Amino acid sequence: MNTTEIKGNWNELKGKLKQKYAELADDDLIYAEGKEDELYGKLQQKLGKTKEEFHKILSDL
Repeated sequence: MNTTEIKGNWNELKGKLKQKYAELADDDLIYAEGKEDELYGKLQQKLGKTKEEFHKILSDL
């Protein structure tokens, strides 16, 4: 999944992530353009996943 796809489907992805990982709050999923790496880092830390694992989670949603 590339950045354009993530931006285009972000609201749908947020809902799916919150369903799969109940510990995520709206604040954890706030996405500001240009902050992609920061967002990944925050989610990796919260979920205890590597960047590659998180990319796989997104592609499996």
